[in-house]
Amino acid sequence: MHTWAVSTGEEGLALLKQQTFDCVILDLGLPDMSGAKFIEQVKAAGYGTLPIVVHTGRELPKDEVDEMKRLARTVILKDVQSPERLFDETALFLHRNVRKMPDEKRRLVENLHKDGEVLAGKRALIVDDDMRNIFAMTSFLERYEMNIRSAENGLDALATLEGDEEFDVILMDIMMPDMDGYETMRRIRAIERFRDLPILALTAKAMKGDKEKCIEAGASDYIAKPVDTEHLLSLLRIWLHR
Repeated sequence: MHTWAVSTGEEGLALLKQQTFDCVILDLGLPDMSGAKFIEQVKAAGYGTLPIVVHTGRELPKDEVDEMKRLARTVILKDVQSPERLFDETALFLHRNVRKMPDEKRRLVENLHKDGEVLAGKRALIVDDDMRNIFAMTSFLERYEMNIRSAENGLDALATLEGDEEFDVILMDIMMPDMDGYETMRRIRAIERFRDLPILALTAKAMKGDKEKCIEAGASDYIAKPVDTEHLLSLLRIWLHR
């Protein structure tokens, strides 16, 4: 992983015009502009889909978090106290396959996860009209001690969410009859208590623009079918490690 470092927002914007980057790690303590303003200028410069990892040790006001999420795709890391943990989370956010990393970096990431599996005990709602997909994902995720519920369509998903049970993440199929995943996500996001609930969109179509369409509809992230299990685990660690 090649890295460049700058100390101000203006320097960062200038460097973006000179180099191609896969990700930006943003410290909210910039001397010349706020984090939201930096993200806004990155988007205005034509880098709206560039992932931005916000690194902060302080609790952010909800309106500031909402503003950054509105402006660009961001993941906010709170209280990351070591370079190793920051590297780990950034690598996962970029969907890098740990097995393909250099030995030193691979061991670093693997060692960080030996302290405990972040998926154990987490509650997931799988929304898919194909029971074979539900069975396959349920069987896989239960190996990591996740608690799984399922819904066969968007209306069932909404009814389940309106119950007393709480969920940590939703795996949302996009291509469903009657109410597709896009509309289901829009309705979920319209409910205040689900504004920040992680939703991972799953679609059998991998057409250009699908990812952006999923994000606009309310998805936190996106994965194409057939699901790569290593990729799915990486995404779940990212969104559930909070």
